[in-house]
Amino acid sequence: MKHPFLFLLAALFLLAPPSRAEKTTLPGGAELSRDVPYVTDGHMRQRLDIAVPPGGGKHPLVVWIHGGAWIGGSKERSPITPLLAKGYVIASLNYRYSTQAVFPAQIEDCKSAIRWLRAHAAEYAIDPERIGVWGASAGGHLVALLGTTGDTKEFDKGEHLDQSSAVQCVLNWFGPTDFPGYGEQEVRQMNDPGSVVFKLFGGPISERMELARKASPLCWVKAGAPPFLLMHGTKDTLVPVTQSQRLHEALLAAGCDCTIDVLEGAGHGGPQFTAPEKLKAMADFFDRHLLKP
Repeated sequence: MKHPFLFLLAALFLLAPPSRAEKTTLPGGAELSRDVPYVTDGHMRQRLDIAVPPGGGKHPLVVWIHGGAWIGGSKERSPITPLLAKGYVIASLNYRYSTQAVFPAQIEDCKSAIRWLRAHAAEYAIDPERIGVWGASAGGHLVALLGTTGDTKEFDKGEHLDQSSAVQCVLNWFGPTDFPGYGEQEVRQMNDPGSVVFKLFGGPISERMELARKASPLCWVKAGAPPFLLMHGTKDTLVPVTQSQRLHEALLAAGCDCTIDVLEGAGHGGPQFTAPEKLKAMADFFDRHLLKP
């Protein structure tokens, strides 16, 4: 680890939400900017935190997108801080909850954030050609959708439309990828007004099937998608492991680079995902695809 104190300090700062946008210089020279709006005069959720390691030149960027069933979660809790010490710029973003705006607002926000980061690449020492994304659960769904829709403008709305929202690699922790592919029992549950999928689509999935297809990363798979690493537990009762397995098969069939790591006995998250050997494998994934040779 090049800057051991940066990891600890960045973790503390990313866990403590500020009341307004602010910038802090960390010991060792890294700069942490918190609560930065990525949409001009936008929603209070359209903000991100970004930390830049010391040193000149351009750095690769990894963006964390949180989970929470599209109705909760926060950028303030992020597992990506160790990458700061490896020379990455790291960012963690919020997006509008489904209770504030139904889909596709969530992916539109994520794409707005990626475009904003590219538009401000010089300010934050980012190499705009080396951007990776990492997300869990609902965030896993959104990073997978970022990865499979890089060549379409379907969800690009708002500012900085001259910038691309494509990403160069994707790490998806147990995110749903194929809403129409759920079984009859799951669809019945999604038709219940209390379901998080009902809230995401603003109504029963059986009446929103076209929107459900648009929300499914699997439905956008084609040749040219960036490299993917999928991680999913066999005992996940919220998002079945078959969701990641289907995406894996589709990406391989399209000739794309995709690796799946099925964690035996793991649920919807848990310590198995952050075991030392898994952390190394994830860091190696980003290094392989984002660090220059």
